[in-house]
Amino acid sequence: MLGLHKLFLTLMLLPFLTLAQPIAVSPTQTPQQLVNNVLLGAGVVASNITINGVPGLASTPFGNIGYFTNTNATFPMASGIVLTTGDAIGAVGPNIGGSTTNPGASQSVAGDPELNAIANGNVTNGVVLEFDFIPAGDTLIFNYMFGSDEYTEFSPSNFNDAFGIFLWGPGISGPYPLAGYPNGGDNIAVIPGGTPVTINNVNWVTNTPYYVYNEFPQDTYGDAIEYDGTTVKLTASASVQCNETYHIKFAIANVLDQAYDSGVFLEAGSFSSAAVSVAVATVSGDTTIVEGCTYADFIFTRPEGQTNDTLIINYTVTGSAIEGVDYNNMVNPIVFLPGQDTVILNLTPTQDGLNEGFESVTISVSIINPCGDTITSEGTIYIGDGPIINITETDPLVQCYPDSVLLTASASGGYAPYDFTWTTLGGIVLSTNDSITINVTQNGVVQYLVTAVDQCNFSQTDTATLTVNQTIAIDAINMTEATCIPTGTLSAVVSGTTGNVNYSWSNGQQGQSIQNLTSGWYSLTITDQVCSASDSVFVGAIAVPVANFTATPATGCAPLNVVFVNNSANGTGYAWSFGNGQTTVVQTTDPQSTQYVTQTPENYTVTLVVSQGISCVDSMSITIPVDVCDCTDPEALNYNGSANVNVPSNCIYPYPEVEAPNVITPDGDLTNDEFFLQYKNVVAIELIIFNRWGAIMYSASSTDLTQSQPSWDGTSNGNEASEGVYTYTYKATGVSGGEVSGHGFFHLIR
Repeated sequence: MLGLHKLFLTLMLLPFLTLAQPIAVSPTQTPQQLVNNVLLGAGVVASNITINGVPGLASTPFGNIGYFTNTNATFPMASGIVLTTGDAIGAVGPNIGGSTTNPGASQSVAGDPELNAIANGNVTNGVVLEFDFIPAGDTLIFNYMFGSDEYTEFSPSNFNDAFGIFLWGPGISGPYPLAGYPNGGDNIAVIPGGTPVTINNVNWVTNTPYYVYNEFPQDTYGDAIEYDGTTVKLTASASVQCNETYHIKFAIANVLDQAYDSGVFLEAGSFSSAAVSVAVATVSGDTTIVEGCTYADFIFTRPEGQTNDTLIINYTVTGSAIEGVDYNNMVNPIVFLPGQDTVILNLTPTQDGLNEGFESVTISVSIINPCGDTITSEGTIYIGDGPIINITETDPLVQCYPDSVLLTASASGGYAPYDFTWTTLGGIVLSTNDSITINVTQNGVVQYLVTAVDQCNFSQTDTATLTVNQTIAIDAINMTEATCIPTGTLSAVVSGTTGNVNYSWSNGQQGQSIQNLTSGWYSLTITDQVCSASDSVFVGAIAVPVANFTATPATGCAPLNVVFVNNSANGTGYAWSFGNGQTTVVQTTDPQSTQYVTQTPENYTVTLVVSQGISCVDSMSITIPVDVCDCTDPEALNYNGSANVNVPSNCIYPYPEVEAPNVITPDGDLTNDEFFLQYKNVVAIELIIFNRWGAIMYSASSTDLTQSQPSWDGTSNGNEASEGVYTYTYKATGVSGGEVSGHGFFHLIR
């Protein structure tokens, strides 16, 4: 019945799903294609590839093995193989919240001794992929992740779904026998310490550093996959002998039942056994870079199992580009230090302004592996020429200058968009936009340099010329600061005026001098018979009191103790009102505290008034919502109608009670015509009735007892059941989630 219960939960949660960025699964490749084209990396040759499950084929598109790809940045594998206990497409996200079962591709693995051993139970359905392989190196490595919808409801539990990677061959020994391998095999799908990867061994309470929570709706992987939990990305490794034949078996299975899918993701290209490999990485993702713009990284990698020693590698550089001329000189040889599996060489091309077309650079590494074979790996990059940038800028002539003049620039001929930098002739940076506002302060000719840089760092510089011819000027604006009351003053000093001069201030006042000002910005425009000029000034303020404080905590359940930290400035006195009738006046900024006790939810307004003398004050208020936290479920025995925050752990519910009749008389007289259960404090009932030979005469369940309740009218398949003794079993779910079950017998009398 537990398997049915799991499926029921899945169906209930389906209407609440939302889609995001799931992985994609293609089940149309054969196991041979998946192993050879997806799983295998450098230095491994596979043969005798078999699978016990249902491979994904064009004619059978729903198998329990498939090829997955991923563009979701939160999921740590870009592509690879997925093996599942159900259909492979069942691994596709988004996470549906409860649990998912896809039994269409299930295959029996009940007799698999290795899976039974690591699961410590009876395995049922799943998939087994196995093949022979010959490694080119002395170390075997690959990456995998195990996931399941058994998490978290059934972890740990008897449903201990398991995954194993069993390896046989020279130098390998272990407890798993296989014909042709007298030393037995070993399981290398283990976490540090040798513990096998199963539901009970890695979960939210056991070996938690290796577990990732992905439960709906807080999906760690952003809806990439279905499973409610996974391991972290793990690495399996083993020491092997090069050029020898090994047998490997990937096996995953359900345990005890066939419900709730489990799956394992095998990272593409990670099944490898080679020496040093060379790969190329560029910003654009292809094999082309541009002089003076982009660069390339040559990435040298050695197997993780060979990182204990220092390794020195000499490499060969070929191609039409010349090192030290067309690109930078690079370190050769390179050195892998102990614990280091990757070394990166940066190649940066030189912008020489020559039209040379595309030039190539190829780096090759040839080493002799532990078997004596020569293995060569190489990467190639192509260098292209850079363009020339043209700049168009404004050269304005100002007859009567205002406060500012706008200079603009645009660029063409490079790789848009462009970044602009405006500087003085002396190199002082003025702006980094495509335009600049110049404050005009004197007559004459002023020049500025504008530099345009495109997305490849190609640049060009031009000159913008500003010519100014004006006589009227605001030489200075004298200012006195304001206090808490308007006491600031401003007075303008002008020169070069012709005839009468009008003084217009931004606050509406007129005249060369103004007073009774508050702190703030003020602008002045003067106008004579020829031109106008503008300027602005800030009237400062003598430091005024500023009220500021924080409350910790800012809200909570009564009784609530709150500490108030006074962050105010420039005050000499502090008056507190805590909103609960308590007040205090202090001369320091020491923290204050109070307690809020209430039987009903209330909001308390806390006010701090900061004073500096008599005239200058400032205040600040914070509202502290205080909740009443208790049981708010009306079904509970201790329901608190005044509480506004539910505390489920406080709720006490009545225990379910069930009674059954011992006789029914289905004779149509409306008395004892049907068999049904009498109950109290019950929200769901499941009822099954058997005849004396154990055959089910009636089976029903209901989660809405007000609309329908399981009851038997003494018939089976439309026929009246014979008189006699019948037995029954029931399971009832209480309002608090507790269950009671029972059984008994009754007489049917006609």
